[in-house]
Amino acid sequence: MRTVIYPGSFDPLTNGHLDVVQRAARLFDRVIVAVAQNESKSPLFTLAERVELVRGCVGHIANVEADSFDGLLVEYAERRSAQAIIRGLRAVSDFEFEFQLALMNRKLNERIEAIFMMPKDTYTFLSSRMVKEIARLGGDVSAFVPESVRKSLVTRLHGHDRIAKG
Repeated sequence: MRTVIYPGSFDPLTNGHLDVVQRAARLFDRVIVAVAQNESKSPLFTLAERVELVRGCVGHIANVEADSFDGLLVEYAERRSAQAIIRGLRAVSDFEFEFQLALMNRKLNERIEAIFMMPKDTYTFLSSRMVKEIARLGGDVSAFVPESVRKSLVTRLHGHDRIAKG
């Protein structure tokens, strides 16, 4: 079984992330969306909340599952019998950082391949950080995230789902 890990903070999951997941699901037998603990980023949602949001958005895709991990990604990939790690590249600015990570991961475990995938062009500008900022300022993020994520964002930031969709 060909398994790929798609790691990230997913705070929150965006339509760009979903695009990568859906395309990876066509290429691999099993896709594991691995939500990183990474408390140093001060996430808006807890680890458990992020896993549940991801699970709710990918649950309809038969060969995709949501999980969480802490520690070295290559060790997690080994434990889950993955052959590859997939990373999304939005712009050239992402490449240098992702390339360094991929080289370090290869040094740690050369059996795990790094695969870079570009999201659909309509999502190249999209980041979780931008989505959170737009939502924090009361803007409509329905074009950028699944509906369940939009509702969770507005409720977390404003105490209720008072900001209407579109």
